[in-house]
Amino acid sequence: MNRIGRVERTTKESSVVVEIDLDGSGKVDVSTGVPFYDHMLTAFGAHGMFDLTVQAKGDVEIDAHHTVEDVAIVLGEAVGKALGDKRGIRRFGDAWIPMDECLAHAAVDVSGRPYCVLTGEPELLTGFVVGNNYPTVLNRHVFESLAFHARIALHVRVIHGRDPHHITEAQYKAVARALRAASEADPRQHGIPSTKGTL
Repeated sequence: MNRIGRVERTTKESSVVVEIDLDGSGKVDVSTGVPFYDHMLTAFGAHGMFDLTVQAKGDVEIDAHHTVEDVAIVLGEAVGKALGDKRGIRRFGDAWIPMDECLAHAAVDVSGRPYCVLTGEPELLTGFVVGNNYPTVLNRHVFESLAFHARIALHVRVIHGRDPHHITEAQYKAVARALRAASEADPRQHGIPSTKGTL
């Protein structure tokens, strides 16, 4: 089964192409013009074991916001396309990621009902910029955009943490691992994992 999603999106603020193979080996090629975001998306692909290509050009000279959010929108659409009818998958997945002083948890339901809950980020993330290019206040935008456009229910929790880099990275890795678990094949499931018969 080919579970590859490719989506292109162009606006006056950005031009984005994303391709994801849910059954890949973690090969990643990412260029967004926002170096720390590239680092996070690389971690997302590698730890999710997704083959992921992201090419984006945006108005980063103004702010990273448009590019970061638009890439997340397109990534979500590509994930949704790759999931297809969701036949034979586990549907639910979660992951705990410790990064030194930080601990993050993510849970995913590939439900077809988009929802996102993000809790526990310390207040300092609303005003912090990692590497002078990625405002960590954008974390919420990324996970909400991913969830809504992939049509998944996503819960992300920061249990504790001090370093904004560690907190952000732990969240991305947790989401990747949870999505990997939810989208993997279940050898005991031969149909749609829902009593409704559709997701």
